[in-house]
Amino acid sequence: MQGDVEGSKEDHVPLGLAGKKGRGGFRATMFVYGLVALDSMGFVANMVSLVLYFMGVMHFDIPTSANTLTNLMGSTFLLTVLGGFISDAYLNRLHTVLLFGFLEIMALVLITIQAHAKNMHPPACGKASCVEGGIEYMLYFSLGLLALGSGGVRGALPALGADQFNEKDPEEARALASYFNWMTLSTVVGAVVGVTGIVNLSMFHGWWKGFLVSTVGTFIGFVILAAGKPFYHLRQPGDSPLIRIAQVFALAIRNRRLPLPPKVEELYEISDKETIAYEEKLEHTEQFRFLDKAAILPEGMQPAPWKVCSVTQVEEVKILTRMLPILGSTIIMNTCLAQLQTFSVQQGNDMYRKIGKHDFPAPSVPVIPLVFMVILIPAYEFFFVPFARKFTGHPAGITQLQRVGVGLVLSAVSMAVAGIVEVKRRDQALKGHLISLFWLSFQYGIFGIADMFTLVGLLDFFYKEAPSSMKSLSTSFTWLSLSFGYFLSTVFVNLINAVTKRITPSRQGWLHGQLLDYNNLNLFYWFLAILSCLNFLLYLYSASWYKYKPDDTESNNKPKAKDSDEGLLLAKESSGAKTDEEESEQNAAKRNEEESAQETDDAEAKAPSSEQSNGTK
Repeated sequence: MQGDVEGSKEDHVPLGLAGKKGRGGFRATMFVYGLVALDSMGFVANMVSLVLYFMGVMHFDIPTSANTLTNLMGSTFLLTVLGGFISDAYLNRLHTVLLFGFLEIMALVLITIQAHAKNMHPPACGKASCVEGGIEYMLYFSLGLLALGSGGVRGALPALGADQFNEKDPEEARALASYFNWMTLSTVVGAVVGVTGIVNLSMFHGWWKGFLVSTVGTFIGFVILAAGKPFYHLRQPGDSPLIRIAQVFALAIRNRRLPLPPKVEELYEISDKETIAYEEKLEHTEQFRFLDKAAILPEGMQPAPWKVCSVTQVEEVKILTRMLPILGSTIIMNTCLAQLQTFSVQQGNDMYRKIGKHDFPAPSVPVIPLVFMVILIPAYEFFFVPFARKFTGHPAGITQLQRVGVGLVLSAVSMAVAGIVEVKRRDQALKGHLISLFWLSFQYGIFGIADMFTLVGLLDFFYKEAPSSMKSLSTSFTWLSLSFGYFLSTVFVNLINAVTKRITPSRQGWLHGQLLDYNNLNLFYWFLAILSCLNFLLYLYSASWYKYKPDDTESNNKPKAKDSDEGLLLAKESSGAKTDEEESEQNAAKRNEEESAQETDDAEAKAPSSEQSNGTK
């Protein structure tokens, strides 16, 4: 069992190049990539096509179909927090993924059975929703189980792969950034197969066949992940992160009337010997000083849980608190993403979908940006990152928050373009002409690039910045942003309809009924574009206010010998470029050496006269 738990660095495979007995590295993540690709194949296919399944088979109207899908996706990504929490506190990440994977497969089996059984389909009724009785119970139970299983898997899986790299090693820190890029590429490759093959199978040969292929592919993916267990570098679960967070806030409130000590050293901190092998000690920071009161140990009291928190424990909570504005400022972008999986698919269903004699399904339109991303992600990894690294010295070329910012800008552009395309589609449709489905490729393409920047940037950011005991929980913040974005989409659809019903001359909401040609979807898109621009200003403030956690890749790899030329070379390679602080320290050291040399010369010059005086005596 000792080999399954994080131990000495000899068990770790730097970049997947160490001996066969080693664990971790890219060799281990290959199994993770396999599951990501196969699971995404069905997951993404369902994301883009279920809205049509709800309309055509379950007979929901347009807003109910859209809201059902966004609620499903919101619940899925909200439950990633549960997967992250369990993998941090109770089970290792591999066992957590396999547990929730079993639930996901069971849910897909139930959905497949209902899609195949005609007696489990409701008759059309002309209402917002036609499901009731056993059909309703079967539908929502299977969707809930799917949300629980898929969410739990996504809460632990990214961190399982990232654990295979030692982020304190400069070379492996670069590999860690690459890992998230390759994981995204695996997602995209699986999604390409899903939105083409599985969507085609579902729409033209039966929905149950598409769900069946998704089920089988997902099952094979989890078998591949389990087969990689001998190669994984697994972290041992620690204390419950939620309890550690609660302790800090509870003690900070209890000690709110106590004055902070004048020196930081007077706050309670555990010794190096008390630190568990897989934890790290964090240095004190000045932000959120009121939380420091949780680390005040009253006189005569022995340290114990719920009596005092260590500085490290307080700093863990500070890190998570600093992340919250970044999390909040990415929610609107994911609300925009929800529209591409709901209203944009419904748009495509009302457009000209022929390619020669072949009928191209509307949910397959995302294949255009996905294919583009298959080309763009390797180009970003092999060309842009090394080029940018020469100027910035950053292992990933640009910082994670810079990468997220690019994605936020592009998402606003995507919504503006979507509104323009909808105006053209609706005007031509009312004249009796259908424009090509591929007009939607503009909004999908722009948002696809935005998603590539933002998703990878957030995963990398939340994993690297998180305390070692909260890696999975923090990584699930990426999916939490998606969850809030989907739920916010439901709120916006209902709110916009409620408000516009009162102010429009027709007394109809912007998004009503079952015919898009008589809606004002373009105004809804432009509303989101304006909101995205305002949100970007909030993000700029949040990103400039955020303080990154000190980078251990430099402090842990500085040369031990002060005058070693080899050590200086390693220090330069690990830092990438000199900072102003490093140059000032080197200049000061050089001046000290010159002053010491001058004092030595003066002493030697005085030595003969001293000897001469002694001889005279």
